Formats: sequence, structure tokens, C-alpha cells
Amino acid sequence: MADIQNQDVDAMFTSKTERTFQYDEQLPSLPVPTLQHTLERYLDSVRPHVTEEEYRQTEFIVQQFASGVGKDLHRQLLKRAGSERNWLDSWWLDYAYLDFRLPLAPLLNFAGPGPYMYHHLPIKEGSAVERAGLLVYLNSKYWHLVRKERIKPDKDSKGNRLSMNQFRRLFSTCRIPAPQRDHLKTYFKPESEGPTPLHLTVFCRGRIFVMKGVDENEEPLTPPELQKQFQYIKDKCDREPEGPGLGALTGDYRATWAQIRSHLVALHPQNYANLETIQQSIMCVIFDDSCPADENDVFKLGLAGDSTNRWYDKSLTMIFFKNGLAASNCDHSPMDAMTLVTTTFYVDQNVLKCKGKWQGTQEIRQLDPPQELVFRIDDVVERGIIHAKQVYNEIANNLQCCTKHYNKYGKQFLRHFKLHPDTHVQMILQYAYYKLYKKPAPTYQTGTTRKFYNARTETVRSCSPEAIEWAKAMLNPDVNNRTKVALYRQAAEKHNRLMAEATENHGCDRHLFGLQILALEGGLPMPQIFTDPAYTKSGGGGNYVLSTSFVGYTSVFGGVVPMVEHGYGTFYRIEQKSISIFVSAWKSCSQTDAVQFSNTVKECLDDISELLVETEKLARL
Repeated sequence: MADIQNQDVDAMFTSKTERTFQYDEQLPSLPVPTLQHTLERYLDSVRPHVTEEEYRQTEFIVQQFASGVGKDLHRQLLKRAGSERNWLDSWWLDYAYLDFRLPLAPLLNFAGPGPYMYHHLPIKEGSAVERAGLLVYLNSKYWHLVRKERIKPDKDSKGNRLSMNQFRRLFSTCRIPAPQRDHLKTYFKPESEGPTPLHLTVFCRGRIFVMKGVDENEEPLTPPELQKQFQYIKDKCDREPEGPGLGALTGDYRATWAQIRSHLVALHPQNYANLETIQQSIMCVIFDDSCPADENDVFKLGLAGDSTNRWYDKSLTMIFFKNGLAASNCDHSPMDAMTLVTTTFYVDQNVLKCKGKWQGTQEIRQLDPPQELVFRIDDVVERGIIHAKQVYNEIANNLQCCTKHYNKYGKQFLRHFKLHPDTHVQMILQYAYYKLYKKPAPTYQTGTTRKFYNARTETVRSCSPEAIEWAKAMLNPDVNNRTKVALYRQAAEKHNRLMAEATENHGCDRHLFGLQILALEGGLPMPQIFTDPAYTKSGGGGNYVLSTSFVGYTSVFGGVVPMVEHGYGTFYRIEQKSISIFVSAWKSCSQTDAVQFSNTVKECLDDISELLVETEKLARL
């Protein structure tokens, strides 16, 4: 059977000599920073957001913490770190994700458009089923490579091995609602560890179907075979009444969904079996009757589309719109965005190679037709669906999304000036926010800690005193250009140091988080460092006004919603000659506007490039 992949695409992603998870157990344990370092970093991050008097008060509180309860908590944390290879792992999953009681979507999910919309798979009416066949096949190929452990283990730029543990949770993983704290169930296993689920669940017009995704040899069904199965479902749903839209329940408050789920299970044994089938499936495939006009719409519908055709608890969902465009939506609990970025980039490279058309056999083997999952429901469930839609729609309709593609320069231009492209965009975000609001924004940036055992992320607090000093200088006509560039470089160097420290787990957020959890679980009064207004003002406790992340140097794009009502979600990708930015905001906040902020970012990208070019010319004179 002919295969889409060319040798060069295979070489990018796979290895014949290394297994995907082979180095995971050899990675070093997650370290604990010194208490002094953490508190110094914390105080430095607080400074832009408080007055001198407030800062002195916070400094006093921090000193008391360091010599008192903080010292005891730190000692406890070191003891925990001595007996657990990752002292943060279970806490982070439980407290940062599974304890979250608000609706998952769009508040805790991440999503993005299929990048193939920019080349071989643009809007084309009537193409959804055919494209679903190709794209589900390619995602299933990636599943197959992870199952066989042929995906190349990741390394960072310095050659350090990175944890691949999150790739175990990309497929066949589901969050199960509970009254107080949800559960996370992962059914996927690599081939060396045993059998794994082999089916897909498909959602269409409020109905749910199950079908095989692979054949008896665990090879993915071909695009024509998948297309035939999807067409069967689509035809059936088009000629018959809509289903109850049970997926809407996953968009409600977690405790409410947990209560309804328990009721569903008690109604009939088949309901439990159906739920297990959905939970175990490799991925969810959604046929959505919406017709997004552009990528802004795709982002919006990817993050917050028709909840009756979603199952937001699943780790991976592929959404196919009526006009042929596609998006992905993932629960953030089991994994970070880099897993989806890698998978989507693999798919996109293969779409480019085959020019958006399956090049293999058109033969279709004898296949069992998809089976509908029929739930026994009653008035309680029906009322629950209505309520869940109302809750979800109120949040979804409040979301504003905006994407901008800046084409004047990118990675190539920035490298010429010996600048780190990611750092450059972070500095631009600080400048743009200050230019627009005349005040600093506490900023979260993702820093990866995957060089350690089962580790995920640390926060880079990008809003440094140096960044704000530079932003102020940019707006001051009395400051000359050379000084502005010098201040910019100082701020960028500071950010580079913060990022380097974060990758060593030497930021301040995760350490403080661990100390806070120890106080909580130990039944202690909450230490004043966490109740001090400066903690919240600087972003602590999930109060970052700018929630940012660098998606990478690929064609893949994605985004999240803001952490706070008066904030922005800002994701970006950087290519050789362009920078693409996604901005989200809440319509209910009169202070924020995603379009205005993204336009200001573009203005600031212009400002600094002109400054860099001009000062370089002057330096040559």
C-alpha cells in the first residue's frame, strides 16, 4: 500500500535506533531551588506592580516568611523531593487542573486551526468528509508511531534529553468529572506495555458513533476507508432527527456534570458502557455544521464551538467544519500544547507532501459499519443538557479572538541583530501593553522543564523592571535612540536569564506553589506572602493579565483564553520572515479589545525594527 510519507518527513520525526520513551526513566529528578533564590526572584517580579511603600511592606513580609514558616515549609519540600522523583507532578495535576470547578471549555482547553488551511486545504464546500478521511488517517499514523515508540525522543537546543511522558496522554485519555476533584484516566499504552484501545468516537448533529480506527494489524484505516465510514455517519444524521446532544454536558460546571454523569450511570448499564467507550477512544472526530469565514472564526469555534457536538473531557478532538476547514481542541489537564504542536506539524508536513490528496490505494476493504452509542436518558438529563448549553453559551459568546500576521520581518531579521526571536516578542508584548494602558501587565510565559523526570512547565515572569524601564523609554521623546536600544538589550538579556533559570525549575512560581500546598495540606494558616496584595498584583494565584506562550518556529498555530477577565491570551509563532500572533479577550471587559491590542503589537514590532536598523546605520558611520 502506497504511503504518503517521504523519507525526509520520516527522518524529521522518527528514529530507527531510539525508542520514544526509552530515556524517560533516566532523566534527573526535579530540583528544588534555594529559598533565597526564589524569594529574590519573586521580589524582583513584584517591583513593577506596586508602589515603593507597598514594595517595602512586601519585602518585610518576604523576610518574615524566609526566617519563619517559609524555612520550615522549604525543609518539608526538600524531604518530599528526596523521596519523589518529581515533587511537583501529582500536586500540579491535582491542584492546578483537576480541582478546577468551572467549565473546561473554553476556560481550560487549548485549540488551533489546521495549518493546512493556509495552503492545500482552504475553504471548499462539501469537502469535510473527504478531508476528515485524510487528516484522521495522518493523526492515526502519528498514533501508530507513538504506539510503536518510533517517534524520536525530543532534545533541547543544548542536546539535553526531554521527557516524552506527555505523549502517553495525547491519545485515549479522558478527564472524568467528580464533585470535588476530577480524575484523569489514560488508556493508551505503547505496544511494549500491552493492548490499547483501537476505536474512534464520532460526533455529528447531536449523535455519537463508534468505529474502528485501525485494522487487525493496528495499521490505520486508509483515507478512502475512513471517508466511507464518515460518510455513512453523515448520511444517517442528515436524513434522521438530531440526537440529544449529550456532549453539551461536558461544557457545564464540573460538579454539575459529575452529578448528571452519576445519574446517567444509574439509569442504565448501557450508559456506563457508552461512557467508557468514549473515554477510551483514540480521539474524538467532530462534524460541525458551522462555516467559519476565516481563521479568527476557526479559533473561536475551535475553542468555543457548538457544545452539543463536543466531548470537552477528551485529550484530543479533531473538528471538521462544513466548508472544509478543520481545528483541534485539547484538554490542558493531561498535557501541554507542545504535544499538539508536534502532532499537527507532522500532519501538516505530510499534507504538503501529498498536496492535500491521498496518493495511495483507493481500494476499500470490507468494514463493519459504525455503531451508534444510544444513551438511555430521562427528564433530568434533558434538563441538564439545556442548562449546560446555557452555561456554556454564556461563556463562549463572551469570547473575542483575533489573529494578525506580521510580514515585515521574522526570525532571520532578528538573528541578524543577535536577538532571540522569542525574547523579542515577549519584549514587544510588554511594550505594547504599556503603550496602550500606561501601566505594566503581570505576565505568564511558558518555560519548559521537560529535561527533568515527568516535568512540564515553570512560569517565566516576563514583566521585569528592565522591560518596563525600556517600555517607558520608548514612549519618552527625550530619550535618544541609542539609549532605547541599550535598554532594550538589557531587558532582553534579563529575559534570557529568566528563561534559562525557568528551564532549570529555578523560577519562583512552582517553588512557591509547592510551599503553599504544604501549608494547605498541613492545616496551617495561609502564610502572609500568599495573602499579601502584591502576590495577586504580580500574577500569583493565576492572576496574570497577559497569558503568553511561544508555539514555535513551525507552521502550527494555537491559543487559549485569558486567565483573568481584564486580561489577554496571547500565543505566537515565528517563521523566517513573519510573526503570527493570536490574541483572545473577554467582550464583557470594557478595558480590553483583542483587535486593538494586536494592532498595537504590530505597531510596536515596527517601532523596534526601525530603531534597530537606524542605530545599526549610525554605528557604521
